[in-house]
Amino acid sequence: MEKLQGKTALITGGNKGIGLGVAEAMLQQGMKVAITGRDTEDLADAKAKLEKIGEVKTFQVDVTDLAGQETVVNEIVSDWGSLDVVIANAGVGYFAPIDELSAEQWNATIDTNLTGVFNTVKASLEPIKKAQGYIITIASLAGTNFFASGAAYNASKFGLVGFTQAIMLDLRQYGVKVTTIMPGSVSTYFNNHTPSEADAWKIQPEDIGQMVMDLLHMHPRTLPSKVEVRPTTPPSK
Repeated sequence: MEKLQGKTALITGGNKGIGLGVAEAMLQQGMKVAITGRDTEDLADAKAKLEKIGEVKTFQVDVTDLAGQETVVNEIVSDWGSLDVVIANAGVGYFAPIDELSAEQWNATIDTNLTGVFNTVKASLEPIKKAQGYIITIASLAGTNFFASGAAYNASKFGLVGFTQAIMLDLRQYGVKVTTIMPGSVSTYFNNHTPSEADAWKIQPEDIGQMVMDLLHMHPRTLPSKVEVRPTTPPSK
């Protein structure tokens, strides 16, 4: 995209962590940003922080609700006139050996991390095609590297990588770009973690924000369709 000033974006799970870092980066370049989340208090805190930078909307909605995603997209287009960028970021993680992993944990992981992205993309298709916009999904290195106790999470992220690459092929004929970003360890609140100074070695949310902006500034003829990103110097094991 040549100019980002005034462009509009939807970020799922934008109330903290990676989503919030991406929202801040977009607002700093003059974009209008709508974020979604499930927690009212987190959304209010995020809105108070983001409003100091630029124009922001917040929506309390779950990505597993397709109708809810459609309502969000319709309101964005109605108020702002377009939807140019979608960042499908919302995700959950349950980690347990298969003999301990519950059906509820499996369903919650797949429903949010995979079906939730489908819902967000499906709801956004018409305005994104009209804008010849950009869809970015936030996957994980767990979408390539499997590990013990990762049955649900690995399945969701392997699926998300495959889904994103397939829709990239579907949508480029309309001038729509699609990329999946696959981070390693990121300093976020994911899986009930509280970031601290001990996380200084990890990728920071603002680093992913910078990466998203780099992708949006990429020349239209070039598409990095899958981007793996790791901490430069993880602790020695």
